[in-house]
Amino acid sequence: MNLGEIVKQIQPIRNEWVQRAREHTAHLAIPPRALGRLHDIAERICGILETLEPDVAIKAFLVMAGDHGVVSEGVSAFPQEVTGEMVKNFLRGGAGINVLARQIGAEVSVVDMGIIPDIDPGHFEGRNKFHVRKVGRGAGNIAKGPAMSRHQAEQSVLHGFSLASELFSAGVRLLGTGDMGIGNTTPSAALGVVLTGNPVNQMVGRGTGIDEDSLEKKREIVRQAIDINRPNPGDGLDALAKVGGFEIGGIAGCILAGAYHRRPVVIDGFISTAGALVAHSLCPAAVDYLFAGHCSQEAGHRKMLEHLGLEPILDLRMRLGEGAGGALAMGVIEGAVRVFKEVLTFEDAGVSKQPR
Repeated sequence: MNLGEIVKQIQPIRNEWVQRAREHTAHLAIPPRALGRLHDIAERICGILETLEPDVAIKAFLVMAGDHGVVSEGVSAFPQEVTGEMVKNFLRGGAGINVLARQIGAEVSVVDMGIIPDIDPGHFEGRNKFHVRKVGRGAGNIAKGPAMSRHQAEQSVLHGFSLASELFSAGVRLLGTGDMGIGNTTPSAALGVVLTGNPVNQMVGRGTGIDEDSLEKKREIVRQAIDINRPNPGDGLDALAKVGGFEIGGIAGCILAGAYHRRPVVIDGFISTAGALVAHSLCPAAVDYLFAGHCSQEAGHRKMLEHLGLEPILDLRMRLGEGAGGALAMGVIEGAVRVFKEVLTFEDAGVSKQPR
């Protein structure tokens, strides 16, 4: 399938299943809506999966990795080589996402969407999987021209769609998105400006921890990238091609796969949400299948989430990426589903429903 055919088959979730889930919640042996957003989360899972017996036990993460030419403009506190080194750390099982995924029993797959080096996974042991879907050796420097061609942009989205679809076909019920790419908060901020309409100063943050002078330079780079490339705010694929990144396109594809296969997807922080903006531009209904794992410290993240109409599950002042916030949120989601399924009703528990 091409991208147009995928989008054409995505439908919003059916509210009748959410309403049926709400009716079930009303009979649980607890005060009305006493667990707050946990009820909303579980009911939306029921709507996505179209069942009153939801199951999210099998969980997985796709961590998309890509390099960025804009790093040469001094927008990151870390050198570009760190992208490849961190990919190796994911494969060793030694990164933050590996630790948090193990805690919740989720598998981690790492995808080379467009990093500069070639990595031989044969040197690494463990359960972590590695996929090479290299669209290019690093996206172009968006301060001087487009990140990629439109064809490459579509290719990156389709790679993400294909990999996520394979996981869903293998039984995954809850998918998380993660990222790795030194410099990738710059294209993510540029996408945020273009696709939400918020100003540069509200969207550009410190990323991995740049100082005040570098922050102002980063803002200028984002303005320059938008002025030079003139991305179309009404066309997510054009925006991705002109100011995005290969891993951001891969994340957008994961989100579209969730909507296509009617499976919930938990997005992580700033970069994952940039991917969600692209997916939303291509198919607004895809957001029905999304959960925002957390709100990061990056300046524009909350603005992105507001544009998508998503409320973060957690707010822990995190700014790691990788999928770490999504992994923590998955524990909350699974807890919400277990409450929905395992708490007895008033009738089954023999508890009087009438208040004194």
